Amino acid sequence: MTATDSGTAAQPVDVHSAAAEHAAELATARRDILRIATAGSVDDGKSTLIGRLLYDSKAIFEDQYEAVARASKGDHVDLALLTDGLRAEREQGITIDVAYRYFSTPRRTFILADTPGHVQYTRNMVTGASTADLAIVLVDARKGMVEQSRRHAFLASLLRVPHLVVAVNKMDLVDWSEETFDAIADEFSAFAAKLSVPDLTVIPISALHGDNVVKHSPRTPWYEGPTLIHHLERVHVASDRNLTDARFPVQYVIRPQTDAHHDYRGYAGTVASGVLRPGDEVQVLPSGLTTTVAAIDGPRGPVEEAFPPMSVTVRLADDLDVSRGDLISRPENAPTPTQDLDALICWMADEPLRPRQRIAIKHTTRTVRAMVKDLAYRLDVNTLHRDTDAGELGLNDIGRVRLRTTQPLFVDNYTRNRVTGRFILVDEATNATVGAGMLTPAG
Repeated sequence: MTATDSGTAAQPVDVHSAAAEHAAELATARRDILRIATAGSVDDGKSTLIGRLLYDSKAIFEDQYEAVARASKGDHVDLALLTDGLRAEREQGITIDVAYRYFSTPRRTFILADTPGHVQYTRNMVTGASTADLAIVLVDARKGMVEQSRRHAFLASLLRVPHLVVAVNKMDLVDWSEETFDAIADEFSAFAAKLSVPDLTVIPISALHGDNVVKHSPRTPWYEGPTLIHHLERVHVASDRNLTDARFPVQYVIRPQTDAHHDYRGYAGTVASGVLRPGDEVQVLPSGLTTTVAAIDGPRGPVEEAFPPMSVTVRLADDLDVSRGDLISRPENAPTPTQDLDALICWMADEPLRPRQRIAIKHTTRTVRAMVKDLAYRLDVNTLHRDTDAGELGLNDIGRVRLRTTQPLFVDNYTRNRVTGRFILVDEATNATVGAGMLTPAG
């Protein structure tokens, strides 16, 4: 009997279709990636929290867990050993380098940057938080807000991380005191009000025992907010992306040398912001020539629209001279071409940054040479004091610097576009990254 002979015979097809739809829905959900940066002071339990997230989300193998269990001391499994991978980290019990961890739940995929909390590793936190959608700052419930907590919150706001979660850890060591939690939450909220923190969530947890990490804890009946993983799964990040200003930095020109595709010419890259569709009028910078989008190709074939952070190949209707480093935008909404940059710089090299210094700048896919015109001030991250008498920026220092480039760059304000509003500084002699900059208005 065929599926068309009887209504009952068609039932298995419907079930299979429903399962396929559910699988497709799940796959779509998993494409929703949340980038997280973590920060915390020494012994706040950051590595333990990440280990707990990995363990409870089934992101580690059984042999990994058994190895950690054997290496643990005391009567509990030290989940921090899952993340502190460097020998120096294990010996000192601290986080030094930025470590990226990946885990998934049925609702979302997570890329977690485990950043160090020490002041001497400020550059590492800037690196990890520069692309984050959400930052988790751990606070020890026994100590409350400390200097490092303020610094981490300030750096997160400086890098325009849209969502900030304060995880008040080790609540078990203060007898799950509601008063202690409320005092920390109020103090942090008052400090965050002085910064550009659009979304703040405070959660009481115990990373060691897993309270309020994945499941609500019976020890905090007074807390009615979400668990940490529930918040991470449901925090809305799609609206954080700039879908207004179309920006497509060209990374590579694709011209296959085959008979079947001899006339194919496409421009590959990652959509920085905005939405591009076939038929849209676009402008190519720096030439300023205009044309229309003929087609957009994704990894699996043509797509009807491209939006961040999709990697696509854009084909244009006219055969223009376009190369790596050029930028495709809308004619009526183009970025600002400039050779004078006024930016906040985080210096990442042992050799200080000084005025009149020559350096290379990499902005999106475009690299140009530049000179340091002036150092306006060095910023004290802990007190927010501006030292206008500073003559240089040392390792891990942050300051406002004015630069002059040899060729124009096509930039946006970092507060509006985190991709076209940032750049890195490169030592021309060693090709090492020595600094990171954010184009923010002087205030």
